Amino acid sequence: MKGLLYRGARDIVFDDAPVPEPEDIRSAIVKITACGICGSDLHIYQGHGFSETNGYCVGHEAVGEVIETGSAVSRFKSGDRVMISAAVGCGSCPSCMAGNVTQCETAGARCYGLGPKLQGVQAEYTMVPVADFGLAKIPDGVTEDQAVLLTDNLPTAWFGLKNADIKPGSTVAIVGCGPIGLMAVEGAFLMGAARVFAVDLVAERRQLAEEIGATAFDASDARDRITELTSGRMCDSVVECVGADAAIHLSMKLARNAGTVSCIGVNQTMDFKFPMALAFIKGLTFRTGTCSVPAQWPELIPLIQAGKLRPERTVTHHMPLSEGAEAYRMFDARENGAMKMILKP
Repeated sequence: MKGLLYRGARDIVFDDAPVPEPEDIRSAIVKITACGICGSDLHIYQGHGFSETNGYCVGHEAVGEVIETGSAVSRFKSGDRVMISAAVGCGSCPSCMAGNVTQCETAGARCYGLGPKLQGVQAEYTMVPVADFGLAKIPDGVTEDQAVLLTDNLPTAWFGLKNADIKPGSTVAIVGCGPIGLMAVEGAFLMGAARVFAVDLVAERRQLAEEIGATAFDASDARDRITELTSGRMCDSVVECVGADAAIHLSMKLARNAGTVSCIGVNQTMDFKFPMALAFIKGLTFRTGTCSVPAQWPELIPLIQAGKLRPERTVTHHMPLSEGAEAYRMFDARENGAMKMILKP
């Protein structure tokens, strides 16, 4: 079997990958038909991974076809077209059974492609543990690209928006206009935001945000411009989608007094200098965390089917899995507008 393997900083290779085998009778084997490169995959690519080892298969966004199920799998059968939740839990505790895998009560939550313990999905096949809770059939009216984005990016954006306390009429800032940020811009309007400000360093991404309806700024002048446009009141809600220290600090400066900052960008800084004085003076609510993908599906799937959300607009490239190393290089360099890369085995 072939897959994309992490061998070191900026060294992703298309090579022989471990053949997936069922973990137990609750597992399924899925033939991958499409997979995505997530912004958090770039942390691994750039050498800031989540494991001290290398040589493992990367990726946590994928859809495919079930080809084998264990005897305890009851909701899926061979031939089903499915999307794979980026993270899985134990499948036995009340939280996991409700779709809240990040709240797994047995410490059984895992994410694909962060190390060798659960191989990634940027491959020809993958093993899905606890398949009844880690898979969902691709619904009617949902395209393959949309399904890939439902495995992580769109649920993460939605999770971040819900954590931001957005109400009808709110003024909202989205910091970072990669795929998740752009989906957050669209979702903020759907939640009732009257104005959405988008902040990004890349002009092309700011343009995309404006096409969705946002008013976009470079990070260098975002604070001054938003101060001017809000007469100093600033933003009711801020969603941070980058993960860089500077982006988090900027987000807290963009929030109004008693505003809410929702941080969903991946930040691996263990000694982050939290501006406690600013948060205290402003009376900010600050939330962060990772998303339980299955918990968001009941809300997001009908919105996609009704045409209210169009996450596929963020897809910029479709490439063969065999060209995955080049796809990572392009994405990392933001070459030719590279933003959301979909790979096909």
